[in-house]
Amino acid sequence: MGLADMPDLAEFERLALRAYQSLPEDFRALTGEIEIRVADYADREALEELEIDDPLDLLGLFEGVGLAHGPATPFTGALPNRVWLFRLAILHYWRDYEEALEDLVAHVLIHEIGHHFGLSDDDMDALYEMD
Repeated sequence: MGLADMPDLAEFERLALRAYQSLPEDFRALTGEIEIRVADYADREALEELEIDDPLDLLGLFEGVGLAHGPATPFTGALPNRVWLFRLAILHYWRDYEEALEDLVAHVLIHEIGHHFGLSDDDMDALYEMD
């Protein structure tokens, strides 16, 4: 499948929003005012902060103050918590594995929301292993 056949940013955003809407309502309520954003790649600053050389290695990113680390109520001037999904990185990964794109987008989204709840990558890996 060529890049021209893959979802553009607008379609990818629709996939992400459908994945979010498919989550249980009680779970979504716990996420508060979290924003879901898509971009082709993470910006250079984020990659440098995470010490990642190849932008294709970062599928998603939580940006903000996780619920376990911040105040119960937002403070003035605080940016909203955001989940970023990186389209080209996810598509590159998807091309190499037999997984439905919708499932992969949902997996990355849920993983990043896990960071919003204060879970580390190790915490989430342990949860995945329990499945």
